[in-house]
Amino acid sequence: MLAQLAITGLLVALFPLTIVWASKDSNKYRKLIAVTLFLTFDLIVFGAFTRLTDSGLGCPDWPGCYGQANPFQAHSEIRAAESLMPTGPVTLVKAWIEMIHRYIAMSVGVLVSSMMVIAWWRRASMRFSPRLPTALFVLVLVQGAFGKWTVTMKLQPIIVTIHLLLALCILSLLVWAWMRETPFESFALPRWLRQISSIAMIVLLLQVALGGWVSTNYAALACHDYPTCNGQLIPELDVQHAYALWRELGKTLDGDFIPHSALVTIHWVHRSFAWVVFIVLGITVALARRSPELKQLANGVGLILFCQFLSGVATIYFSWPLTIAVLHNAGAAALVLLLSMLNYRVRSSAKSIFQ
Repeated sequence: MLAQLAITGLLVALFPLTIVWASKDSNKYRKLIAVTLFLTFDLIVFGAFTRLTDSGLGCPDWPGCYGQANPFQAHSEIRAAESLMPTGPVTLVKAWIEMIHRYIAMSVGVLVSSMMVIAWWRRASMRFSPRLPTALFVLVLVQGAFGKWTVTMKLQPIIVTIHLLLALCILSLLVWAWMRETPFESFALPRWLRQISSIAMIVLLLQVALGGWVSTNYAALACHDYPTCNGQLIPELDVQHAYALWRELGKTLDGDFIPHSALVTIHWVHRSFAWVVFIVLGITVALARRSPELKQLANGVGLILFCQFLSGVATIYFSWPLTIAVLHNAGAAALVLLLSMLNYRVRSSAKSIFQ
């Protein structure tokens, strides 16, 4: 079974590796990073789709599906489980969604491994040390462990949330690896842009963690209106149960069912902190737009930020439709990607002025 899974991961990775090999780019290593970055972004979005369709336990074991390499081979076990519970968590469709997610993850692992091997093999002639691709390789291994625990620990919220944050860290580091292979000219920086861009990234990652906590606790519909929450500007809050981290899905630390007020708290904190994100990222965009070299990138951050607001509100008024929810998760990943690019450009500039 493990051999079949490994072969499947290699076959899925063969297509992006072929793109790199056939590329006319003179820097094929940079092309490999770009393709890996693209596939990692897709994996994050598909991971959101997997989570939002409740397919995380579509195959209740790991790394295979009922001890098999694919749902075809486990068809009888899946159908037996589906006959007992027709809506899941195990159905044939959900099993395929979960396994496709794992296959893509394995292919990303192959690509990152290739990056590390090439970086060490060519370390004497490369501009940078192989430490970053090595760190990426280690992070991918850790991410794989959290992928396993997501299944074996039955979607425990803290495990799933960390799994999401690690994916975004990998995305950000891939951006950094790709950007440093691309030469840029130095340019003048608006005042305080170095500091505010770092703060913006920290604030964004905190908001992503809060959003992941909403999703993994199934609290997206705890408030059914906006800007009020169930008709209240500040609803009854239950912080103690809402942010008890090490607990089962849907349970309190004592093993009781989590109260609705805790779910409301999780939802309300995420939507309230969004205003902090808008202010900090808005200031970052305004400062970055003052530099011609960063204007296009800043406009992209501003556009995605505005779309995030619309998709966030739409998920409430349209009762969390799947397409909008996936787009909301994709928007968060896009913001991390663009802010990572902005932070790199700011820090790679050799010249800074204070206006």
